[in-house]
Amino acid sequence: MARRAAWWLSVLAKIWPLTWNGAKATRIPVIGRVIAVFSTPLFSGKNLNITYIPINRQVEGAGSTYLPSELVEEMIRRSSHRVIIHRCTCRDAMQCKVHDIETGCILMGDGAAEIDERIARHVSVEEAIDHFRAGVEDGLIPMTGRVKIDNFIWGVPDRGKLLTVCLCCRCCCTILQSGKYLPEKSADSLVRLKSMRIEVTPDYCTGCGYCVDDCFMAALSLNEDGIVEWDGDACKGCGRCVSLCPEDALTAVIGNVDEAIDEVWGRVTSIIDFQDEKNRR
Repeated sequence: MARRAAWWLSVLAKIWPLTWNGAKATRIPVIGRVIAVFSTPLFSGKNLNITYIPINRQVEGAGSTYLPSELVEEMIRRSSHRVIIHRCTCRDAMQCKVHDIETGCILMGDGAAEIDERIARHVSVEEAIDHFRAGVEDGLIPMTGRVKIDNFIWGVPDRGKLLTVCLCCRCCCTILQSGKYLPEKSADSLVRLKSMRIEVTPDYCTGCGYCVDDCFMAALSLNEDGIVEWDGDACKGCGRCVSLCPEDALTAVIGNVDEAIDEVWGRVTSIIDFQDEKNRR
C-alpha cells in the first residue's frame, strides 16, 4: 500500500492554489508559453481525459431513459475497488462555505486499493453510490476519467488502473475556476458528452447574463438582441448553466443518450482498467 500520512491532505490544500494560478499564468506573455510547454503534456492526451456528467433534471434526449448520472453508478458497481478521499482538496484549499469539504473524490480500480487509509476511506459499492448521490443532491457536478497526476497525489504507481470521479463545485473546483485559461490542447482533454448541446428558448431569456458570467469556459454570450447564444466549440457540457437560469430558458439536450453513454464508457475503459474481472461490461 502507498504511504501518505494524514497531514498530506493539509499540505495539498496549502499548495493547491498553484493549480488554478498556474493555468492563468499560461496567458502571461512569453513566460506563459514556457509554462504551457512544460505543463501541457501532463494535462492532455492520455494523461488527462475527462468528461463532466450533467445532472440536470432538464436533460432531454433520444434513446433510453438512462440518465447520464447513472453512468457513474454503473462504473462504481463494476469497479474492482473504491475509496473516498477524506476531504476535497479544492474545497479544503478554498475553505468552502457552500458545500461540505468532506465530500471528497471517489477513486476506483486496483490502484485505489493501494491508497493509504490515513487519507481515504475504503468503501463498498453501496457506500460509494450513497456518497455519489449525496454529492449530486447537494448540486455538485460529477467529472470522471483519467487524471494521471492523481497517481502522484495519492501515491499510486501509474499502471493505468486508477479511475477518478470528482464531485465539483463552481466556487472551488480547479478546472471550473480556470478552464477558460487552459492551453488549447489541455482544454481539448475536457470532452463533452457526445451529441450534447445547450438549447436556448429566446422567448424565456431576459438577458440577465447570470449564465454568461458563470460559464467557466466562456461558452455563453449575449447577442445584439440580449439573448443568450451557445458556443458548441467552447462548451464542456457541465450543464450548470441550465440549473442556474432563473427563467428556465436553457435546456441540456443529448441527441442520443445511449450513444453518449457508450462513447464515454468506451473511451474511459480504453485508457483505464478499473473493472472487476468478474463484473466487466
